Amino acid sequence: MKNTYRLLLAASLAALALTACKKEEVVTEEVVVAPVAVPAGEDKAAWQPYLASIAKANMEGVVNAPYAYFLPGESSADFQGEYDRLLERVQMDMSRGIIEGNMLLFGSPARTKLADLVIEGFKEAKPNTMKNVKVVFVGDPADKDRVQAAVAPSGVTYVFVSSK
Repeated sequence: MKNTYRLLLAASLAALALTACKKEEVVTEEVVVAPVAVPAGEDKAAWQPYLASIAKANMEGVVNAPYAYFLPGESSADFQGEYDRLLERVQMDMSRGIIEGNMLLFGSPARTKLADLVIEGFKEAKPNTMKNVKVVFVGDPADKDRVQAAVAPSGVTYVFVSSK
């Protein structure tokens, strides 16, 4: 029994050493098809099942309930207030840190404003502190690369889903 534990420990240490020596690289995944159709308008009730289906489709490696960040459409009554409060929440979550096995899901009918929010929210994220955390950005293909550039330093696995 002792030999079995020693072999397991040796194998674990060898795997750890190999992992530590690997070159740092951004892990990116892309979902091509969402299980539910993209909502045509800004109705929050229509967006909820759409975003839930994307979360379910990307749960591999996620061990906790996703952190879901939804920004309403720009025509909503208090859009700027909603934006400011959501940005504050994202910044607070980033400052506390996100442990591995979690998912951060970002979605909104205000696609460009959401991209701005994610970029601003990740400015204070510390480099390589979110390994094995999945960031799912549901947005405009035009924003895909700039959002990826903003979240990559934190070490997340970035998943882009086109909502166009």
